[in-house]
Amino acid sequence: MFPVVFLVDVDNTLLDNDQIQKDLAEHLQREFGATCRDRYWKILEDLFEQLGYRDYLGALQRYRIEHPTDIRLLAMSSYLVDYPFADRLYPCALDLLKRLQSWGPTVILSDGDVVFQPRKVERSGISEAVSGHVLIYIHKEAALSDVERRYPAAHYVMVDDKVRILAAVKKEWSDHVTTVFPRQGKFAHDPNVLAAYPSPDVTIELIGDLLSCELSQLVRKAPRGSSHK
Repeated sequence: MFPVVFLVDVDNTLLDNDQIQKDLAEHLQREFGATCRDRYWKILEDLFEQLGYRDYLGALQRYRIEHPTDIRLLAMSSYLVDYPFADRLYPCALDLLKRLQSWGPTVILSDGDVVFQPRKVERSGISEAVSGHVLIYIHKEAALSDVERRYPAAHYVMVDDKVRILAAVKKEWSDHVTTVFPRQGKFAHDPNVLAAYPSPDVTIELIGDLLSCELSQLVRKAPRGSSHK
């Protein structure tokens, strides 16, 4: 069992996913027109409601079913797969991962599909930065027992831009986790969302601000002999 394990989200935590979506929307409008952009986005949002994560490639496939002879869509798949994700890293994101690894195992913990999300983590340089310690689930808050099995620890530090996720993890692990909330992304300042859940243990404005924190500020020691359950 490790003394501490750091669990770090990807979208709007390490990567500016809002900007990635903006780039995608602009590319769709430029190459295919506003009607195509709006229809693709509607399919993407419908899938998000069904799956709980954004399935970009799945939405493209569904759009193609509606337009089976539009060969231009093949180029769209290349745009998604070859997108320069490293250009959308938040400042100091990789430096932070290096700092956390000096304190304990650092693991990427993300939601997403089985193709596009791993590609994003790899091409951004995030996977290499954490030596391949990457976990991607459909709903990560429902997979905490698997996280514990793979990375058993006396204490966890969870960094995520969604207070809903942080609240679910806190409910499961209680004092054995420190929840860290970087106020990045379009939902991080939504007063209705913030009011709906308990405040995280630590709130920062930017992911790079975590570099100024000491380990003692992030690890709240649990009573000797206590367990996660």
